[in-house]
Formats: sequence, C-alpha cells, structure tokens
Amino acid sequence: MPIGTAVHERTLALCESLNYREWSGYYAVSAYESHHEHEYNAIRNASALIDVSPLFKYLVTGPDASRLVDRLITRDVSKMAVGQVFYTPWCDEHGKVIDDGTVSRLGEQTFRWTAADPSLRWFRQNAAGLRVDIEDISEQVAALALQGPTTARLLRSAAQADIEHLKYFRVTSGTIAGVPVDISRTGYTGDLGYEVWIPAERAVDVWDALMTAGRPFDIKPAGMLALDVARIEAGLLLIEVDFFSSRKAMIAPQKYSPYEMGLARLVDLDKGRFVGQRALRDEHARGPARQIVGLEIDWNEVERIYERVGLAPAVAATASRVAVPVYRNGRQVGRVPQAVRVGLGEAAAAVQERGPEALGVDLDRRPRDARAEDVAPPALDDRQLPGVQPAEQGDDDAARGASGHRPSAAGWAWTGTRRSQSTAAWP
Repeated sequence: MPIGTAVHERTLALCESLNYREWSGYYAVSAYESHHEHEYNAIRNASALIDVSPLFKYLVTGPDASRLVDRLITRDVSKMAVGQVFYTPWCDEHGKVIDDGTVSRLGEQTFRWTAADPSLRWFRQNAAGLRVDIEDISEQVAALALQGPTTARLLRSAAQADIEHLKYFRVTSGTIAGVPVDISRTGYTGDLGYEVWIPAERAVDVWDALMTAGRPFDIKPAGMLALDVARIEAGLLLIEVDFFSSRKAMIAPQKYSPYEMGLARLVDLDKGRFVGQRALRDEHARGPARQIVGLEIDWNEVERIYERVGLAPAVAATASRVAVPVYRNGRQVGRVPQAVRVGLGEAAAAVQERGPEALGVDLDRRPRDARAEDVAPPALDDRQLPGVQPAEQGDDDAARGASGHRPSAAGWAWTGTRRSQSTAAWP
C-alpha cells in the first residue's frame, strides 16, 4: 500500500481528478485535473511544480567518498568540481547499465546521489576496503522539481540563493521560507528548470512558499502524465520503458550498455578502474550492436493512413507506451517503446535499433506504415531567457541535448546529427 510523500497533504488537496499512481512505494499524482494539458503548458510556457520526492537518495561521505563514486560511475570524478552535478549511468561487471541518475558534489568528500531504483546494497558491496559512509536519506530529504521558462524569476523572488549565476548542472545552497535547501539547475523536462532538495519535515513550508511566489508566474502543480510528455520531447530515458536495469532484466536483450543507450560521451575509459570498464573498452573497440535513437514521424503520412479508411487522425495527448515495430525494407529493425505527439506536424519516439546497418533504414510501403526520420531533440534549456545564466560548453557537456534522471536533463540517447529514414507501423 503506497504512502504519501512529505507534501502529500498539499498535492491531495489540489488533485481534483484523484488520479494517482504508485512510485517507489509512494502516491504520485498522474494529473491534477481531468486532463494534463494545463500542466504540460505550465512546463513549457510558465512554471510547474512537480513532487519528485519518491526518488531514491543517498549521502556518500568519508575520506574515500570520491574513490567510491569514481569506482562505480562511468564518468571521471576528478573532473567534477564542488557544486557540480553529474548525470551518469553505472554498470555491472559486464558493462550493462544498472541504473542512471545524478550525483551532486556538495563538498570535497560529500556527494548526494539519486537513483530510480534502490541501490544501497550495490553501493555498499563496492565500498569494501574504503573509508566511506553511505546513508539512505530517501525519507529524510524531499525533492520538488520547478520546471519552465519563468522558474528563474520565480526562484529569485522566493529563494535567498544565488540563482542569477547558477549554471546548468550546478547546485547551490540557500533558504526558502527560512528553510535551508539545496537548489540544482537540473530536471527531467529539457526546459529551464531547477530541483529543490528539502528537509522532509519542512517540505510543506517550501511548497507553500513556491506556490505563493509563483502566482505572478502562472505556476501550476504538475503530475507524471505531463512530465512524461515533456521528457519524451526532450529525449530523456526512463528505466523500465526505454531500457531495463541489468539486475532486473529477464533475458539478455533487455540489458543495455551506455553505448547502446547513446550515452558514449558519459563513458571515460581513460580514468582509473571502474566497474564494467573492461567490457566497455571491448565494446568501444568493436562498436555497439544496436542503439536507441529518436524518430520524427511524418504526420502527413499518418493523416493519409486514417484518410484511406475515412477517419480523422486520433492520437492520444498522453505518451503512448504501445510498442510499435520499425521496419527497413520489410524487415523489422527495432521498436518504438513510446511515442508522443509534438505539435501539428511531428511526433517524437524512441527506437531500439537491432544493428548498425539499421541506421541507414528506408521505408516499408505497407498501407499502415508511416515514414520517420532520425532527429536530435531541441535544447530547450538554451533558450535566451532574461536573468538566466546560459549553459556553456563544458558546464556539463554530457548532459546537453540527448543526454536527464535523471536529467539526461541529460538523457535519452538520440542519434545527434546522424539522420536516417525508417518506417513505423502505426497502430
């Protein structure tokens, strides 16, 4: 039976639809109203407040804290400054991804680590022989995601913190309503956004302060349905949808490496030894056998498919998780695990390619097929907004565009500049 998060008394009062789902043992709002459209519009045009407290959170401290983090993640901790946030995967000994998340360096030997799945046992197993303490702070720390183009101005009015100079994938400390908080410029929407990390017992105070200060900025609480659409638009990966943890996969094809997920830039093979390094070095040399990419579906072809049978196009506004096969010359080369409509003429989807030859895919001319083209997602966080420190090359190179948890704000692994054509069978 799920329980409420630290701000459940506020989300329950606002949730007119009573449309909830379970997330890691907690109640999470799917949509506050009968439809998530207003919440999605707040993410893209104003400010949206999202309760992301169910994330697993760990505090890693001690003289060898940086050695443990460097031993587990694929990125180089020696290049991580205090106050910086890394989006990163971590792998098993075979180079297959266990999970992805963010690691914030709060001090020289103090790290806050977020994960989608429980990871305490794995962290402690790999801490043998190190002078390090790993604490599960999931219940002690609440988290609120504030996302949208007006969020910087909102936070400047509500928080006593240096929001003006906070760069992409950086974290700072301050107070909101007198409550000590950490504020990171991260999120799961691809848009300008922040995540606020709060002592759980004071989370309601911070929620109230943000909702009050956000009224001039058209703030709305947003649920998981709106977040899911924004995430797919930005090309951000979701565990157990776009990929599976190697610890939960039932068969080998469900396991993915960072290279297969399009996260090659997050793998530093030249750093010290880390879990999965040998397997990843071998895969880097031979190249991945498959890759997740992004597709833009030709909407005109979709309309023609419906027109042939005398129907108007009927595409749900929510993210579709009906698996759709992708073909090349009549042969299936992958599948679309999820898709979402992104405007009048296009849609976004994730595609699992089954081999490097699939990157040159062409159309299958079956009656129910629609043409799709490999594209890169928009860098919405780069929009020139007043009073926002621009994201720069090197701020977090790996978290940009297709790279966030989380943020592949960072995130999901599109093919970048490579463009190809394929066929998606429209259900």
